Amino acid sequence: MFALAQHYVEDLLDLLYPQLCAACGIHHPTRDSALCVTCQFELPRTDFHLFSENPMTRRLTGRFAFEAATAMFYFVKDTPVQYLLHRIKYQGRKEAALHLGRHYGRELKELPGYTTIDLVIPVPLHPTREHQRGYNQSAWLARGLAEGLGVPVHERGLSRVRKTETQTHKSRQQRLDNTVGAFVVQEQRRITGKHILLVDDVMTTGATLEACALSLLQLTDIKLSIVTLAIAQD
Repeated sequence: MFALAQHYVEDLLDLLYPQLCAACGIHHPTRDSALCVTCQFELPRTDFHLFSENPMTRRLTGRFAFEAATAMFYFVKDTPVQYLLHRIKYQGRKEAALHLGRHYGRELKELPGYTTIDLVIPVPLHPTREHQRGYNQSAWLARGLAEGLGVPVHERGLSRVRKTETQTHKSRQQRLDNTVGAFVVQEQRRITGKHILLVDDVMTTGATLEACALSLLQLTDIKLSIVTLAIAQD
């Protein structure tokens, strides 16, 4: 009875305050999704998760040790994927990250490299930036992934202790130099000995992920896998 009433309330809210698709911004999303039917089928999926070796693993190999790495979409400028990321990051559409993470987590749950995940940790924002934005988009993606995988999320497993300059227009080495020493592991006992899924919204050069990974890998008996919502093409 409660569930039925909740659906009526949701339908009424959708009627009064309709949310448009978080990608195209034109059509209405389907229930329990932030995307319309068209975008669900047409956004450029990578399918990296189906292959132990893929363009993302090749980009990260030799930089730090990891078990698996994947991204859900290809990032291309001036396309619905860029609009999706922008709306998630700057326009309050954090529920889109939650829905997509939940869906992707269910896909990953039974795949090699992801079946042994113990804990999901998002790449953190600096507290000042998170306060300004009101939320960390990667944390919402991590919540969805954790739910889909059926494992806990530790949103404060990493903290950003130094506010870095914007990474836009920086080279890979400049990005890495910009993030060295910016991340500190919190509650180490909760993380030690675990297979961690490190989560970010988009991978460009991978410098931020590398800095976070190197901080985590200083702990004892850590395994690490990587998921991002999107990956920029070479």
